[in-house]
Amino acid sequence: MPTYQYRCTHCGTDLEVVQKFTDDALSVCPECEGSLRKVFSAVGVVFKGSGFYKTDNRSSSKPAAKAAEPAKTEAKPAAKVEAKSA
Repeated sequence: MPTYQYRCTHCGTDLEVVQKFTDDALSVCPECEGSLRKVFSAVGVVFKGSGFYKTDNRSSSKPAAKAAEPAKTEAKPAAKVEAKSA
C-alpha cells in the first residue's frame, strides 16, 4: 500500500499515512481540525537491466545488420608453363 503525505494548511503539521488506493483522501487535521492538503514529493527511480534506451528507443529506419556473406571470388586458371627442350 502506498504512503501518502499530507500537510495542514492551518498549523503546518506534516502527516504520513499508509492508505489503499481506494481509500478517500484525508481532509481534517488530527491536531487542530484544520484542512489537509496532499504533498507531492520526488521519488527515486532505479533502472535495471539493459536499459530502456537500448530496448525501447531504437529507430526502426536503420536497416538491420545483414549476416556476413561469403566473398565471391572467381577461380582463375593456373598459368601454363611450357618447358622448352633444347
